[in-house]
Amino acid sequence: MKGPIDAKRRRFLASAAVGAAAAAAAFPAPAIAQEKREWKMVTSWPKGLPGVGTGAERIAQRITDMSGGRLTVKVYAAGEIVPALECFSAVAEGKAEMGHDASYYHIGKHRQAPFFTTVPFGLTANELSAWIHFGGGQELWDELYAGFGLKPFLAGNTGTQMLGWYRKELKTADDYKGLKVRMAGLGAEVVKRLGATVVTVPAGEIFQALQNGTVDAAEWVGPYNDQALGLNQVAEYYYGPGFQEPSAGLELIVNKKLYDELPKDLQMIVAVAAQAAHDDLWAEYALRNGEALANLITKGTKVARVPNELMIAMGSASGEVLAEERDKADAIGKKIFESFLKARGPASAYTRIGEQAMANARALAYKYIE
Repeated sequence: MKGPIDAKRRRFLASAAVGAAAAAAAFPAPAIAQEKREWKMVTSWPKGLPGVGTGAERIAQRITDMSGGRLTVKVYAAGEIVPALECFSAVAEGKAEMGHDASYYHIGKHRQAPFFTTVPFGLTANELSAWIHFGGGQELWDELYAGFGLKPFLAGNTGTQMLGWYRKELKTADDYKGLKVRMAGLGAEVVKRLGATVVTVPAGEIFQALQNGTVDAAEWVGPYNDQALGLNQVAEYYYGPGFQEPSAGLELIVNKKLYDELPKDLQMIVAVAAQAAHDDLWAEYALRNGEALANLITKGTKVARVPNELMIAMGSASGEVLAEERDKADAIGKKIFESFLKARGPASAYTRIGEQAMANARALAYKYIE
């Protein structure tokens, strides 16, 4: 009896081995054996800059971690591979696979690129996110950037920005005449219309430009980042709000050919990492700006609200600039204008009776818990 049992056992083991081999062939190889990619992310930010700079680093780390190392991303600050304002071309040309910056830096590539960051008197952070994700903005952004070989994602927002740092007091639109101002995007076109000269200066050089008089005024982001750059040390007046940036969406751009070649799960990981970065940064700025503003005030910064007369002049000039931009826009540009305005109407109407009304109510004089 011993012999037949051994024979049956041998036949069973042989059959099991064949079955296991077939099963192994039917399943993909473990992740450790799958193809690994190492990508570079170039940014427009000084190394380690709180908020935008560290936010880019979080995106890279999340992609690396969520992919189990199948897609490893290394971040390079402004100037390490390419200059601060050349991320767009670097990614399009394949010098880097990814970039983190702001679309309004690329107005020279297409006049309507700024819409996906901000335009004067445009969309708040809530409203921009709504337009991108639910109002057709992402589809138009994809269409626009595909022509340059890029895939864009909304990957952060700094919220409403400040008008900036000024070495003299502002009272009327006439105060802009002859002023040298550091400002980006279509806001720069507005202050030029008021008589200013616009000087293009990357973030890492703003302090020196204000200090040595290359510019008389400069906008950057808001208290959190402005304090980090030490701008309060070289300009006396700090004005807000910033008509030029009612919010500021940041972008993650990916070389489209390389993105399309990624497995679907890695594509999703990139998209989810970008969206997580958007939520992270928006929340970070909401808290840190308030903390930094209080600190700046204790250090003697003169924080002032833009006078209504000047704000109205800025609004009128913004309307003129945008009308002229729409008139000369190409086919995709006109679609972007149409979609943007369609979203801005109802979104801003609700903001007025929602968040804006609540903010006004919260500012009334009443006793509250301390």
